[in-house]
Amino acid sequence: MVEPILEVDDLHVQFPTARGPVKAVDGVSFTLHPGERLGLIGESGSGKSTIALAVMRLVKPPGKIVGGRILLDGTNLLDLSDEEMRRRRLSEIALITQGAMNSLNPVIRIRHQLVDGLRAHGIKLSKRGADKRITELLRSVDLEPEVADLFPHQLSGGMKQRVCIATAISLNPTVIIADEPTSALDVVVQQRVMLTLRRVQDELGSAVILIGHDMGLMAQFAQRVAVMRAGQLVEVADVHDIFACPQHPYTRLLMDSLPSFERTDSLLSRAVTEAAAAERSPEMAR
Repeated sequence: MVEPILEVDDLHVQFPTARGPVKAVDGVSFTLHPGERLGLIGESGSGKSTIALAVMRLVKPPGKIVGGRILLDGTNLLDLSDEEMRRRRLSEIALITQGAMNSLNPVIRIRHQLVDGLRAHGIKLSKRGADKRITELLRSVDLEPEVADLFPHQLSGGMKQRVCIATAISLNPTVIIADEPTSALDVVVQQRVMLTLRRVQDELGSAVILIGHDMGLMAQFAQRVAVMRAGQLVEVADVHDIFACPQHPYTRLLMDSLPSFERTDSLLSRAVTEAAAAERSPEMAR
């Protein structure tokens, strides 16, 4: 049996408030195997992004990881020093953040942003070597080498997101966490970005955690789906099983939120009926 590359065991993340601690992540456990694509889905505020930040050891105060283990290839990341964890970021585990502009410096050209990640991990490259590596990274995400000389504001949303993917794969990590990488993009660009991520993942053999709230996107990308609600995992299943026969009531509600040509949405139907009745009323006629 293949050992998991990432194991999250009984993870707890809390934020203190005047009324007591808020349990943003409340006893979450899951595994990720080499080369696997795991979808982590739930509504806003369910704790998805907090899990990503916790795994990367990037939870900011006053938030705090108060319990659990995060094992990356057998090593508990919570036991590492800040410097040891910094070295593992990007080289072993990488994060693609929600909204590319959150991770791209607006006043630095793309070239320097890609090189900074390499140099921060002790990789020394000549100018020619750096140019070659940057060209390889950009072409791997379907961008022309000329993009390296541009600033982020000169790129479209999809191009910026692909630059973030190029940054994430620059040191060939074994785990990539993509936190809603297509949330600010239109549906056509979303598909292009996800196809790029899928192809890059296949080439590297990395495992991917895709975080989002779009069940349709999960159906196209993920092999397993984990459903989050109020800081807890309520269901984890193979993507085919979770769509064919969801077990938890909350999962069924998420499934019902998908648009369908075979059923009429009840809220829309009621709104149309009420509007038609209002048009027929004497008050509306006056």
